[in-house]
Amino acid sequence: MSKGIGYMPMPEGFKYAELVKAGRPKHEKFDEFWLRHPPMDLNRRAKIFAPFDALKGYKELIKASEEEVRKEQESVAEHIPVYDDWE
Repeated sequence: MSKGIGYMPMPEGFKYAELVKAGRPKHEKFDEFWLRHPPMDLNRRAKIFAPFDALKGYKELIKASEEEVRKEQESVAEHIPVYDDWE
């Protein structure tokens, strides 16, 4: 086995061995690639991923559950006597 991939040894005959050994490409600021693909600022990047909802329907389920609990609490509260005088 040859040089590893991260902490794993690279298997012999690995199809992408040369690509892995080359590492991540490094681009100089204002080179041709950088001018065509400038880095995105964090605010814009955050806006792209903000609407992503990993658990579809989860918010609605929580809201329905909260409503059930609220109704149950109101129902129980109606049957609890209120004492104004503690003396």
